[in-house]
Amino acid sequence: MAHLIQRVAVLGTGLIGGSFALALRKFTPDIDVSGWDRGEVVREAHSRGAVHNAYFGDIAPAISNADLIYIALPISATVDLFPDIARHASPRALITDACSTKLRITQAAAELFHPEAGPLFLGGHPMAGRELSGIAHADTDLFRNATYALIGASEDDHDPRVKAFVKILEKIGARPLWLGAQQHDYAVGMASHLPQLAAVALASFLYDHLDEKGLPITLAGPGLRDTLRLAGSSYNTWRDIVLTNREVLSAALDLYARRLDELRERLASRDLEADFDAANELYKLLRSL
Repeated sequence: MAHLIQRVAVLGTGLIGGSFALALRKFTPDIDVSGWDRGEVVREAHSRGAVHNAYFGDIAPAISNADLIYIALPISATVDLFPDIARHASPRALITDACSTKLRITQAAAELFHPEAGPLFLGGHPMAGRELSGIAHADTDLFRNATYALIGASEDDHDPRVKAFVKILEKIGARPLWLGAQQHDYAVGMASHLPQLAAVALASFLYDHLDEKGLPITLAGPGLRDTLRLAGSSYNTWRDIVLTNREVLSAALDLYARRLDELRERLASRDLEADFDAANELYKLLRSL
């Protein structure tokens, strides 16, 4: 089955795409890896050894012979590229993305990709990343032990190209998990997007309350740095995510605000112990994953 994917084109060679390319080079050395991005970005990916071939500008040369087209670009850029990809991709190609929301992506893809008469599309989302973006922060082992969401039904009935891609994910250390698009967007809205906005809210709140001596931040310990790691993420990374999952996020923020109100009401009560107990249990679950 491995022979079905011999040539990979990575569109977007930043943190995720660059890490995927580096992982391919390390764990599947027989696969030819090409990268496509802005000139300065893809040249850096090439210099780091992430890709064999570097392309920028016209996308056709990068993807026309690819067995796997891996899109690691923002959501809006991915949707905008779909028509060009549909026009130039080989009919035998598997096309997959790494975007952080899936409903908008899968709806757009369904309008252009028809597997019975052309390339096959598979939505995906690696639950791996960092607050710092760009090829400079790409890591061969970024996907190791990370859940990798794949959008669709059980793997058992899937096209051989999909099964070949799943084998590659397993080789680079990822843990595939099959989900529906709406199910995915709800789950990441609660477990990933809400924590990001909570970190932004807390960091911006503290920033607004800095005094001339830097208090309260000058008394901050490692706990605050750990809590606010996500606050280092850029708005450019999150703009499309928020826009395409705003209904889930709005509901999650409402529920979270109610929980904060409940905590405030319990400040003078031992009832707060139950919230700490629940939080401790969730922390144990996270550490076991």
